[in-house]
Amino acid sequence: MQADSDKSISEPGPVLREARRIVVKVGSSLVTNEGRGLDEQAIRQWSQQLAALVQQGRELIMVSSGAVAEGMKRLGWRTRPKEIHELQAAAAVGQMGLVQMYETQLRACGVGSAQVLLTHADLADRERYLNAKSTLLTLLQLRVVPVINENDTVVNDEIKFGDNDTLGALVANLVEADVLVILTDQKGLYTADPRRDPAAQFVHVARAGDPALEAMAGGAGSGIGKGGMITKILAAKRAAASGASTVIAWGREPDVLKRLCTGEAIGTALMAQTAKHQARKRWMSDHLQLRGAVVVDDGAVSKIVGEGKSLLPIGMTAVEGDFSRGDVIAVRDARGLEIARGLANYASPEARLLCRKVSADFERLLGYAAEPEMIHRDNLVLSRG
Repeated sequence: MQADSDKSISEPGPVLREARRIVVKVGSSLVTNEGRGLDEQAIRQWSQQLAALVQQGRELIMVSSGAVAEGMKRLGWRTRPKEIHELQAAAAVGQMGLVQMYETQLRACGVGSAQVLLTHADLADRERYLNAKSTLLTLLQLRVVPVINENDTVVNDEIKFGDNDTLGALVANLVEADVLVILTDQKGLYTADPRRDPAAQFVHVARAGDPALEAMAGGAGSGIGKGGMITKILAAKRAAASGASTVIAWGREPDVLKRLCTGEAIGTALMAQTAKHQARKRWMSDHLQLRGAVVVDDGAVSKIVGEGKSLLPIGMTAVEGDFSRGDVIAVRDARGLEIARGLANYASPEARLLCRKVSADFERLLGYAAEPEMIHRDNLVLSRG
């Protein structure tokens, strides 16, 4: 597959140069130096690069494996356990060292960090999805680097992501990242396993979601990690659904993150074919099961349609239907015409209390203060115009 010769695929450089919000995923074999314990030097180097990019004004999220592997090392286990309770115990032990290492290294570079543990249920439930998104975006605004891992301590077989490549893609979808960077112990994707096929060619750039990529990505992962190249290909496909391109690169490449962000072509770039805004709009527009609606005045219509602003409760005149936080609802003008739709930050009973109210009144009316918007502009798409 000579992906480089396909002129219909965007070149990877400009996308990475212009990327503002980036999710970086590193695997267990890298983080723990093939299971020998946390690799302090590697984590220091990644932290220095993350800090440098944050200081450039970019927003960085680190999805890091390694808790189970570090826990295995601390417990003296040489092979990954199969019993879920043993995996959970190893994760609990190892997560202590993992998060401490990132905090120490990022703090030394002048950047704050935060630990975020997620399960599939957190991102499948609409309300928890919005809560997680709100927390992560707030951390990014504060110039803090969230360090995310699967919450292995509490998951079971039904709710496990299965690998942190998938988690990285889900986080990219959650925060609407521009790029997902997967750092691995391989240079990138080859047309075949180069260890077995000397004719294997390196794939520099291709389309995320191309079915041919899955055929190239056969083979198991290491004994320390759970994934292989196939999980990275599938993660890129998932990330592309929200408009994020993916780069798969060798994690020990010197200054790999900084060089990628200057536009240097490193590793394999799997390009999303749909822009972020278009992907978001398509998802919202195709969401046929609207749970309700809010009616807004002409001033709110002007702000939303003419200026691309969020919907504030002060512009709402009525609430229709019964919906929960996180449901997709319609926004209608005084004539009943749908002008937009988006994710509700408040359930319908709360929304009714907030009609025509300013954010300063929210705590008195609800007993707590949350988002000032009924629908944030990032979760809002126009239905016309």
